[in-house]
Amino acid sequence: MNAAAGLDLLSIPDRIQSEVQRAIQRSIKGVEYISSSGPALGSTPKDILHVRGTMNLYHYRPMADEIYRVPILIVMATTNRGYILDMVPGQSFIEFLLKHGYDVYMLDWTAPGPEEKSLRMEDYVLDFIPDCIRRVQQDSGETDVTVIGYCFGGVLSLLYGSIFADGPMKNLICFTTPIDFREMKLFQNFSDRRYFDVDRLVDSVGNVPPEMILSSFEMLRPASRTASQVQLWENIWNDEYVKSYRMFDRWATDTLPLAGEYFRAITKDLMWDNKLFNDTMSVGGHAADIARIKVPILHAVAEHDHIVPYDAARHLITKVGSTDKEEVMLKGGHVSLVAGANAIKRLWPRLDSWLGGRST
Repeated sequence: MNAAAGLDLLSIPDRIQSEVQRAIQRSIKGVEYISSSGPALGSTPKDILHVRGTMNLYHYRPMADEIYRVPILIVMATTNRGYILDMVPGQSFIEFLLKHGYDVYMLDWTAPGPEEKSLRMEDYVLDFIPDCIRRVQQDSGETDVTVIGYCFGGVLSLLYGSIFADGPMKNLICFTTPIDFREMKLFQNFSDRRYFDVDRLVDSVGNVPPEMILSSFEMLRPASRTASQVQLWENIWNDEYVKSYRMFDRWATDTLPLAGEYFRAITKDLMWDNKLFNDTMSVGGHAADIARIKVPILHAVAEHDHIVPYDAARHLITKVGSTDKEEVMLKGGHVSLVAGANAIKRLWPRLDSWLGGRST
């Protein structure tokens, strides 16, 4: 049988023309991509309340006529910048909160300078967070504060809440927050004490460079960057796809260095000794047992999180001492849980329904 008999020969010229046009459009859009900058990120109007070294405290300007009584302080992970929660209008978690009547503050980070290499875990938990809480109280005129921690920002928030259990934290919300660091399998391999000399690293370089941190994240899925670039090329004429790619790719590669002593403590206390899970964690001489946390708590985890697997996060709710506590697992990954179309549809409204009645 002639193979050509099964083909629609008349359609071949149209198909060739379509592929040629697509190749032309791909080339044009490719030139546009290279020659243009991405969308402006983190543009929701805000005021800078305080800056001290690596610490930045922002207050976002209200967008609703009626504001909930209890302000929110968002604590970002120390490896990443806060604009993941404030992408562009219509895709900003900050904007969502403001339009739903919340008073929003953010503790964000910039790269620690060489002079800040000696920052320790206690500087973050016993100084930076309490300082920001006090300033939020002063600025808002309210005693109570809701704390939202993303990823390692959630770990810092848990440590703060366990040490200041009788303090001003009224509610605690954690996004993708690890507690059992044995289950961070690949990170465990990276930091295996038999091969990884954290003292030599920190003593040699001071602050841990962002390239090292970024590489460790990318090794969790070694082919993901190449695959995403292939997908970008295939969708280069789709302006919305390109816009989304540029936003998330910029944030993912905008990694911050970590202060040396702080990184040393993370490695030894959490990665090696798993002290937070084992209830033996202390910060600056203060016991940090999260069973002391009694405030309402919501923990949102992602079904397909490759950075903080569910096994690393699932014990959080059982170990805190709160009676009003809830874990919610939603579709998505470590980032898409909190940002993008998935978050708009799933996490954001779920959080609003949980937090609204607890913010009066």
